[in-house]
Amino acid sequence: MTAAIGLHIRLGLPSHWTPATKPTPLVVYGGASAVGAFTIKLASLANIHPIIAVAGRGTAYVETLLDHSKGDTIVDYRKGNDAVVSGIKEALKGQKLEYAYDATAEHDSHTNIVPALDPNGHITLVLPGKKYEGIPDSVHQSITSVGDAHKGAKDFAYAYFRLFARGLDEGWFAGHPTEVVKGGLDGVEEALVNLRDGKASAVKYVFRIADTKAVEKK
Repeated sequence: MTAAIGLHIRLGLPSHWTPATKPTPLVVYGGASAVGAFTIKLASLANIHPIIAVAGRGTAYVETLLDHSKGDTIVDYRKGNDAVVSGIKEALKGQKLEYAYDATAEHDSHTNIVPALDPNGHITLVLPGKKYEGIPDSVHQSITSVGDAHKGAKDFAYAYFRLFARGLDEGWFAGHPTEVVKGGLDGVEEALVNLRDGKASAVKYVFRIADTKAVEKK
């Protein structure tokens, strides 16, 4: 839902029932994250291309979401900030970049987007409470939070949750890859360390409570 609110409300981009009819370049920074990946999926459903996904260890997964025939591509952030900026510009092939979804909002992500973003473009970021230095005042800046689904975007969320359910049922929409952590709740610490150290990419951790040692087997 964070992806949907950011893409269709904050950035104001078309939905899949009124798809884009012309090239609409979109940068998705953090393409292997859950929010980034779902943003790519929803953008593709709405015929929003080219998608320029910025990713690292999860590049192989992100590749499965892109359509290179429509100009989609990946920029690897592990090559350094200068390479990311030049990579985004090269991927645009002279097109104007008016939309960016920063699903990372840290580690210089927004400062890597801004050099390629149109001065009157739109950027939405996912971490509230931060001051994003370096974004020109002319750029339309917003914060996207899933909590909006319980506030100003209640009707939107009501419709989209049902759309997601239908997509999962019919097979044209899929969830994020998952990994079951060994030991149930005993594995929470290890999982949190992996998240802190950036070892978790293109995956959501799942904990089976029944696998926890302290849970009595019946």
